[in-house]
Amino acid sequence: MIEIRWHGRGGQGAKTAALLLADAAFAAGLYVQGFPEYGPERMGAPITAYNRLDDTAIRIHSNIYEPDIVVVVDETLIGAVDVTAGLKPGGSLVVNTGRPAEEVRAKFAGTDGVGADVSIYAVDAADISIRNLGRNLPNTPLLSVVARLTGVIGEAQFIGVMQEAYEEKFANKREVIAGNMTALKEAWNGAVLVSGDDTSGQGEEE
Repeated sequence: MIEIRWHGRGGQGAKTAALLLADAAFAAGLYVQGFPEYGPERMGAPITAYNRLDDTAIRIHSNIYEPDIVVVVDETLIGAVDVTAGLKPGGSLVVNTGRPAEEVRAKFAGTDGVGADVSIYAVDAADISIRNLGRNLPNTPLLSVVARLTGVIGEAQFIGVMQEAYEEKFANKREVIAGNMTALKEAWNGAVLVSGDDTSGQGEEE
């Protein structure tokens, strides 16, 4: 089973990303869960969302306390929320940031749960979304990065599933579909490994 925890703020689409990832994994033939942790649902408030993906039926129905992958949708949560709590040894941490690799590494140096065996990936999801969507909506690029890291779905199938999902979701706003699809394709190969071993087939930044 692959367990994923998303940390973001209200309005950034962490819940939507978790639900779309569940749809993509389901299309790949897996059993899935995708759900938020309900709390104050105001714009900008910290929120958490979760995914479970498995090739057998999932009978756990709790929050995720020992994730394989943690996604930080908003880097201002680092230090304000214990985003790495319970991250499994050998797990992956994905951070939405445009900071240089050394600054990203420094943010987690000495953090409990982030040992040398944890792979840290940085992706400037804000920049990708602004260039392609005209707004800071980081969930779309981050969704693509996480889908690749799970290894449960190939790029072509993922893009096809997301095309169908966005055509349904934006049936009355079709002008936004192309930007979302471009953002997904760009982000699939857009994460930079800044620490640890590469689990996505991409090289570490020099």
